[in-house]
Amino acid sequence: MKKQTTNNRRKFITTLGMGSLGTVLPTFGKQLPKGVVLPQKQFVSSDETDELLYMSATKVAGMIRNKEISSQEVVELCLARIDEVNPQINAVVQIARERALLEAKKADEAVRAGKTLGLLHGVPMTIKDSFETAGIISTAGTMGRKNYMPGTDATVVKRLREEGAILLGKTNTPEFTMSSHTFNLIYGQTLNPYDLTTHPSGSSGGAAAILAAGGAYFDIGTDSGGSVRAPAHVCGLASIKPTSGRIPQTGHLPDYGDRFGSYQQPGPMARRVEDLYLLLSILSGPDYMDASISPVPLNDPADVDLSTLRIAYYTTNDVAEPIPEIKKMVVDCANQLKPSVSSVSEARPPALKALSDKRSELNSADGKAHIKRLIKACGTKVISPNLNISGEVVSAKEYTKLVEEIDALKSQMLQFMDDYDIMLCPVTSTAAMKVEAERFPGHWYTSEYNATGWPAAVVRAGTSNDGLPLGIQIVGKPWTEDKVLAVAANLEETFGGYSKPENI
Repeated sequence: MKKQTTNNRRKFITTLGMGSLGTVLPTFGKQLPKGVVLPQKQFVSSDETDELLYMSATKVAGMIRNKEISSQEVVELCLARIDEVNPQINAVVQIARERALLEAKKADEAVRAGKTLGLLHGVPMTIKDSFETAGIISTAGTMGRKNYMPGTDATVVKRLREEGAILLGKTNTPEFTMSSHTFNLIYGQTLNPYDLTTHPSGSSGGAAAILAAGGAYFDIGTDSGGSVRAPAHVCGLASIKPTSGRIPQTGHLPDYGDRFGSYQQPGPMARRVEDLYLLLSILSGPDYMDASISPVPLNDPADVDLSTLRIAYYTTNDVAEPIPEIKKMVVDCANQLKPSVSSVSEARPPALKALSDKRSELNSADGKAHIKRLIKACGTKVISPNLNISGEVVSAKEYTKLVEEIDALKSQMLQFMDDYDIMLCPVTSTAAMKVEAERFPGHWYTSEYNATGWPAAVVRAGTSNDGLPLGIQIVGKPWTEDKVLAVAANLEETFGGYSKPENI
């Protein structure tokens, strides 16, 4: 089986249109003085945060390279923060303390020797527990894997570690990532650091909770129905679900390989938008194992001319009415963009509800056999109460009809977007929900864009009347992550983006 080496990966990144990656990002980073040339493969941060725990990964990576701080210092700081907050929020479920400290020491030795390990040299990260991590228990939240320790890293983990990132530990996920509540029978419930009576959504809830609390600089989640976007929304973070086929799922459970897996994409989660582009540049591209991945260029958000963009927005799906603060936030974001873009129109795709309904039908059309196969393969005997395995099997004729109907609706969605470049809308209809709350139909505004496969980002742009974070969803056409992130950066700059929780 052909595998990419680190050198091959770097050659591939160069073909993405980013050259040496020594790009100054006007939207994302500060302009350098005339005549100053950046070292190869370096990003420049515009983050003005002065508290080390809450800086962007881009900024911390630069500070480590410039010997302003040591990797050991930031790893120890993050581990101490995890020790402080994790008993309250239950976000990090495995900690690789000794290995992380050893890798930090080696990273600092490399800096002193004038060597750079990569774009994320010495930067601490956490990883969602649905990804395999060599030498660290990886459960995907299912009892059958309670003690499972893989021998290799998932592709996304491997790529991040090759760029010098240091893995602190694994973050909680619902069983097989298939719930909006981050709870499983192995590790229990994760709580939201902004309000410990609420949950951080799911399925990347553990990732969102520890990032919001300042315990790591980034995490990689997965999104099959909103699982990096909803947690980012209720925890005040930046995240992006990239275009389907952008990032390999190799080493994730569930893995690439079925109709349902095609809706899922790994996606970076961080506190600042600038980190999302940096992480996408590392994670994107074929690994020659996940057959769904396309070698499509990842364009630079700094090259996007906002004045050419046509913006659509909608505030409701007419199924679950968002709270007034969310509706106001969407309108405020649209109004903020008006002076900078070509046009702003209130418009909603007509196929939206039908696509959501048909995708929901398809998810159950095999009687949830795809989930039952996972359960059996993992040797799980008792499943979490929030894992839904009920569903009525339809005939092959009905199944293929559903697939055809979904594809026709996706075509209608594309026709609608022919008039627009970016769409703004809610992520969910509420702020963070109470732990005991039930999810209700239409609560999320996200799964439609898993069905289309379009890129969609989230950045904090509002606050609920209860003081909880609210995120705006920014949706683009296929393979236009650059435009999505350019708009996200503009809104982050205007509305402030991430703000640390004050009660933890």
